Amino acid sequence: MNEFKDFLESIDNASHKEKMEALFEWISETFPNLEITVKWNQPMYTDHGTFIIAFSKSKAHFSVAPEPKALAEFTQKIKAAGYSQTNNLFRIKWDQDIDYVLLKEIIQYNIDDKADCATFWRT
Repeated sequence: MNEFKDFLESIDNASHKEKMEALFEWISETFPNLEITVKWNQPMYTDHGTFIIAFSKSKAHFSVAPEPKALAEFTQKIKAAGYSQTNNLFRIKWDQDIDYVLLKEIIQYNIDDKADCATFWRT
C-alpha cells in the first residue's frame, strides 16, 4: 500500500483512513494481478495498462470511478446499495457500508470487458 501512502495520509479522520486502507487491501487481495498507481491525485488500479477503477475522497464520502460504461451496467445495483451516482462515479458516504459484492462485480466487469483494450480509457 506504499503507492497510496500520500493519499491515505491526507485523510484526517482516522476512521475514514481505516475504511480506505481496508478497501485498498481488499482490492489488492481479491485482484492481485491489478497494478496500483496514482494519477491526478487519485489512487487507481489498472490492468495491462488500461484503467479499471479509481477513488477520490471528500468530507462526506469517497467516490468510486469505474468509467461510465460500467456505471451504466450497474446503475440499478448501485442505487439498490443506497449510493448516489453521476455519469462518471458513485459515492459511498463514510457512514455507509461498502458493498464488496457489488464492487467485486464492477471490477471484474471492467477486467473482462477491457481484456483486449489497448488504451488507458475506453474509446
